[in-house]
Amino acid sequence: MSYIFLQHYWCFVVALLAALLVFLMFVQGANSLIFTLGRTADERRLLINATGRKWEFTFTTLVTFGGAFFASYPLFYSTSFGGAYWLWMIILFSFVLQAVSYEFQSKLGNLLGAKTFQCLLVLNGILGPLLLGGAVATFFTGSNFIVERENIIGSGIISRWANASHGLDALLNPWNIILGLAIFFLARILGCLYIHKQVDDQLLDNHDRIIQPLWRSTWLFLGLFLAFLGHVLLGEGYAVDPETGVVFMEPYKYLHNLLEMWPLLVMLLIGIVFVLWGIGYSMWNKQWKRGFWVVGFGTVVTVTVLLLLTAWNNTAYYPSTADLQSSLTMANSSSSEFTLRTMFWVSLLIPFVLAYIVYAWAAIDKKEITMDEINHDHAY
Repeated sequence: MSYIFLQHYWCFVVALLAALLVFLMFVQGANSLIFTLGRTADERRLLINATGRKWEFTFTTLVTFGGAFFASYPLFYSTSFGGAYWLWMIILFSFVLQAVSYEFQSKLGNLLGAKTFQCLLVLNGILGPLLLGGAVATFFTGSNFIVERENIIGSGIISRWANASHGLDALLNPWNIILGLAIFFLARILGCLYIHKQVDDQLLDNHDRIIQPLWRSTWLFLGLFLAFLGHVLLGEGYAVDPETGVVFMEPYKYLHNLLEMWPLLVMLLIGIVFVLWGIGYSMWNKQWKRGFWVVGFGTVVTVTVLLLLTAWNNTAYYPSTADLQSSLTMANSSSSEFTLRTMFWVSLLIPFVLAYIVYAWAAIDKKEITMDEINHDHAY
């Protein structure tokens, strides 16, 4: 295991965690549709209890994603989470609102009323995917920061944001917003398919009811995603000279990455096909409830490939628009070889953790949710 292999390995792990996080955004997507799919108070509570079984998975994956980035690429962690903190604070605050809303909406003594907390769930359902998608888009479009490594001897602060917005300037780039909206509508697609899979049809008549938001979200997602993908593949990218470490702009860089790393191209096409097949067949056959897993698999594969394009094949994965040579690469921002090697052996425990998650998920979802289940004290 060479140092370069370990850097690529941990880049893949982080990309996979990010892709799983995007998949788990189905919770936010379903919550954004609470008042669209739920026409009565009981139906809305039914929907909330369906997603309430899974919201911890999303939050835990978000924290794990941040922790993995901190351990493997600490300079990114200090630059992005420490510099663009307003953007990340809004994201985290929206997830705090989600946790509070689930726990308190049906508690005795709730002075704000259940509908107030349901509105906060909708707010998280919109802001979470939108802002996280915008943050991920900066891996392609760049962020406004400066790295001054010589300061490690003096103040110890080697990275800083180049303006006072501290990350909010990412929302001024239309391409960041476009990807954020694409992730939002993808989350709604996954949310619709999860509700169709998990909620008893007789209670919600959910297939007929989800067709309209599923169809609308699909067309909006495809338009936004294909526009962003075309912009990325046909535009300039942030390339790195492997000999000198100098960052420079290269036309069609991400397209070159796909063609030169052809297995990623194959995986990208497979991911897109699975997403389209899962959506289309779910709308055509109301008895088929596996569309959630098919689209989920396609989502994880597609997002993983897109994130690997930003880092592998001598590419700056976190480019700086303020100072091109401050851009972060796998070579100049990773932990030491000893740290990466030690974490590699620890990461061998991941399959056991995933096996437990699969077991717990299957135990929770072994039967469709019914009205009887939300009348217990433990229900949300």
